[in-house]
Amino acid sequence: MTYSSILTVVTHGDGALRGLDTAIALASAHDAHLEVLAIGIDRSVQGFAYAEMSASMLEVGLKGAQTEAEDLEEGVNARLKNTGLRAGVTKIVSSLGMMAGVIRRHARFSDLVVLPKPYGPNANYEEPAIAESVMFDAQVPVLIIPDGMSDWVQPQRTAIGWNESDESLHAVRSAIPMLVAGATTFVSVIDPPQHGQDRSDPGGLVAQYLARHGVRCEIDVLTRSMPHISDILIRHLTDRDIDMLVMGAYGRARWSEAMFGGATRDMLENCPVPLFMAH
Repeated sequence: MTYSSILTVVTHGDGALRGLDTAIALASAHDAHLEVLAIGIDRSVQGFAYAEMSASMLEVGLKGAQTEAEDLEEGVNARLKNTGLRAGVTKIVSSLGMMAGVIRRHARFSDLVVLPKPYGPNANYEEPAIAESVMFDAQVPVLIIPDGMSDWVQPQRTAIGWNESDESLHAVRSAIPMLVAGATTFVSVIDPPQHGQDRSDPGGLVAQYLARHGVRCEIDVLTRSMPHISDILIRHLTDRDIDMLVMGAYGRARWSEAMFGGATRDMLENCPVPLFMAH
């Protein structure tokens, strides 16, 4: 198993092309085709109703988005030059409201989408919507790259945040090409239920499943010694010297995590290593 088609998305801002170099390196490592969406976003309707906007205002917004898309396309082509990759760049102009449909149309034919961290000082406000569109609308796994990372080295020590959910299992299945190529995978179970079906062997079934694929597994049962799941996972990453974390995304509703927080939202913002997620 491998990734034959990898996609990444670039938008505006000072860090417009962040994540692109890692996507290039990852595609090269897997001998995959790399598709890049260069999206210029028409923001002219933000805060206005269409009926309240003049034709000239709409035209200015559209031209600005077209210029942005052209600049992004030029920047991506410059990065791709002389890489020897099989790659393509698709230039798109979209409003923020239509972007989910655009992302879905292109991402659903990819094996993996590589994106920069969608929260933090270097992120723009469209990036959370892009990551969610990939996972929810396209149903494709996403690899979130931490700030400052430009290269790609195959992770040798990977942790799985395992909680028996469908989201976790989808993430595990999607990550198998990377897990097989690594040295050790730690199935990390936080505070398993005392009366659950797997109480005598938490994480045992998924470890058995992975072992049949040739993945070397160890099981870590973690005590819920901190109030937030994300805090326990981040400490575990440090304790085990982990290179990548695999976990399911948005086991709770998106609006709930947006308003009240949750493990997905916290890890998207604070995970110090590459984060492999699927819904």
